Amino acid sequence: MPDFLLHLDRHLFYVINHDWANPFFDAVLPVMRNARFWIPLYVFIIGFSLWRYKKRGAVLILFLALAVGFADFTSASIIKPSVHRLRPCRDPHTSASVISRVPCGTGYSFPSTHATDHFAIAIFLGIVFYKRYKWVLPVLIFWAALISVAQVYVGVHFPVDVTAGAIYGSLAGWLFAYGFRVAAAKYFQQEQL
Repeated sequence: MPDFLLHLDRHLFYVINHDWANPFFDAVLPVMRNARFWIPLYVFIIGFSLWRYKKRGAVLILFLALAVGFADFTSASIIKPSVHRLRPCRDPHTSASVISRVPCGTGYSFPSTHATDHFAIAIFLGIVFYKRYKWVLPVLIFWAALISVAQVYVGVHFPVDVTAGAIYGSLAGWLFAYGFRVAAAKYFQQEQL
């Protein structure tokens, strides 16, 4: 990474991790980044898709699972071990000053798999439901961005990590949404989302 970008990344990390500190964020953002907190939302997405769209909904859930699985696996098991970027809470330049609001975590930092996974979900569902529910895309992008910023706030990722994860996850979401649209057009011509 170029020096100017590295310095900017560390500076932005400090701003988010330190300067944004307040009791409200301390209480809310660690919860926002916890995948278990969002289980009711995931159950709702699955239930709504199956109830409203039946077989097409089952295919939608399959493609969504493929999008997240692909994004998660490639991010965590291929890219992170190849890049070897240390988390801020382990980086010798930042670890002494990090405010750790959750345990540091294992593994590497780049890209953020939280950001990758949640942007894959957001973009996939946003594209699939855009014609019928235009509000879904901006709401889901905000949701994924909130989770990504929370990763920086709690001290486990740098801003570049979550930005790269957001871009990569968005590409994965778009790719699998396109695949779903092709499959749906071929096998479910009469049904519309």
